[in-house]
Amino acid sequence: MADIANPHDKFFKEVLSREEIARDFMIHYLPSDVVDLFDMTSLEIRKDSFVDNTLKEYFSDLLYCVDTKDGGSSYVYVLFEHKSYPERLISLHLLRYMARIWERAVKLGESKPLPPVIPVVVYHGRSKWKVGLDFQDLFDLPGALQVYLPDFRYLLCDLTQYSDEEMRGAVTLKAAFLLMKHIFAEDLADRLPGILELLKDLLNKRSGLEYLETLLRYVASGSDQIREEEIERGLKEILREKGGDIMPTVAEQWIERGIQQGIQQGIQQGIQQGILETSRTALIEVLEERFETVSQTLRSRLRAITDPDVLKSLLKRALNAGSLEEFNAEVQAALA
Repeated sequence: MADIANPHDKFFKEVLSREEIARDFMIHYLPSDVVDLFDMTSLEIRKDSFVDNTLKEYFSDLLYCVDTKDGGSSYVYVLFEHKSYPERLISLHLLRYMARIWERAVKLGESKPLPPVIPVVVYHGRSKWKVGLDFQDLFDLPGALQVYLPDFRYLLCDLTQYSDEEMRGAVTLKAAFLLMKHIFAEDLADRLPGILELLKDLLNKRSGLEYLETLLRYVASGSDQIREEEIERGLKEILREKGGDIMPTVAEQWIERGIQQGIQQGIQQGIQQGILETSRTALIEVLEERFETVSQTLRSRLRAITDPDVLKSLLKRALNAGSLEEFNAEVQAALA
């Protein structure tokens, strides 16, 4: 699978790569009439990569296969995609990905009939998702022409539209989704102990501690709204509550060796990366709001800029640039 620099994509992939969490998500967030068709015990992640270099920016390359209950040879691919900002052309990118899956099925002799692909987009960005769910929303054509266009709908799971109480599933899924929902919030430090508390009954197992570490690394790398001492305080609260005044030995050793190292590394590297990613995301959102489409080339150039002051300056230019070409010239000058 492809390496993903974006901390939000990386966390999403780490979480949903766990089959038990992916199964939990499908049961609780996919339409019930769709889930009823699936043999959920057959769910397995596909190791094949269908993403080329031009698509790595858009997809976390996370694909599951599940059998249907009809006992036949039919099966369904469930494609997971994550977004921390609205993407106007998401349907087009999904279609390219789906086509690659079907091309692979043809090569493997699995094309009679082709397996259906259910595209699922999980969103947790700052601004409201206003992108149409249907592929044909990309066009403005008379009805007589629409019949000649591809048509499909992706399933949108917009975490920002759920209250905390409405988050469904096991604690592992709920904790991850709550963290994604609030990762940009100014009060993340206040919310973190309550989110981590969901995992308290899992901490007597190494797998539970490892999952907790995954969440904390995401906090350290994905948010610029929380300080190191606030992360440590939230962690110590949950471990103290779990084990009394003195933390259990395995948890204590783990926090000393693992989390301390992870947070320090996150503060030194991840937090910086999180700040850069936040700045880039804000830039792209402004450009999309003003000019609608931001090319992959421009996105790659913005990703190559690692000085937060330069990105801050470019954000001001994005607000005032007369055209996308003018802004692109500013970016090229910054990279020179």
